[in-house]
Amino acid sequence: MKLEAMAVVLPEVVDHPNRAPFTGVLTVVDEPSTKPPSGARGHRVILTRQAALAALPSLLGMAVDYAPSWDGHDARRKCGIITRADVEGPRLRVAGYLYAKDFPEVERQMRQLAPGSMGMSWELADAHVEDMRAEVWTLTRATFTGAAILLREKAAYRNTSFELAPARCRSMALPAPAATETHAHRNFRKAADASSRTTERRKEQRWKPRQANSRQASSWAR
Repeated sequence: MKLEAMAVVLPEVVDHPNRAPFTGVLTVVDEPSTKPPSGARGHRVILTRQAALAALPSLLGMAVDYAPSWDGHDARRKCGIITRADVEGPRLRVAGYLYAKDFPEVERQMRQLAPGSMGMSWELADAHVEDMRAEVWTLTRATFTGAAILLREKAAYRNTSFELAPARCRSMALPAPAATETHAHRNFRKAADASSRTTERRKEQRWKPRQANSRQASSWAR
C-alpha cells in the first residue's frame, strides 16, 4: 500500500472549544464516480491518481461546508477546515477540525446520526477533461477549492465518509446514546427533506474544464 500525505501542523490546544477533530474519505481516485456530479453534464467522472496527488497542496487549508438539507453544497456555510490530506491506495483521505463552538448544531446532529451515514464531496476549479466526448470524463488536472459534508447516499462517490472524533470531555460535547441513533437519524432525515423543499439547493461549485489541446475553455453549467 502506497501512502502520499501532506499536512498543516496547528499548535495543539487541549480541549479547544472550537475544534472538533474529524476524518473522512473525500473521494476515490482512478475509479468512476457512482453517479454524475452536478455540473458534469450527465457524465460520471474519474479523478486520476496523478491529478489528485498534484492537487493535494490546494486542498490544505480549504473549508468544509454544508447545506441545511445535507444533500449538496453551500460554500457560504463554512463550518470547518482541512488540515491533512492523504492518498492511501484508491482513497483520498482528509482530516481537520469542525468549528464546534461556531456551529454547535452541526456537531450535535453529527453525533446523533448512525455511524456511516455521512459522506463528502469535493469542490473543484480549473478542472481539465482529457476527452469531453468520452462517456466517462477523466480529470487530469484540477484545483481543490473546498469540500462539502453531506449524506453519503447523496454524494457522487458512494464510498466516501465523514466522522467526528469521539466526544471530548467538556460540557458542550453532545454524544447520542446508541439506543436513540435510529430514531434520531429518522427525525434528522425528515427535517432535511423539509428544509430541501424550502431552501434553494446550492450545487457544486462550477468547474472550468478544458479539453486537451484546446485553447477554448467551456464552463460547466449548474
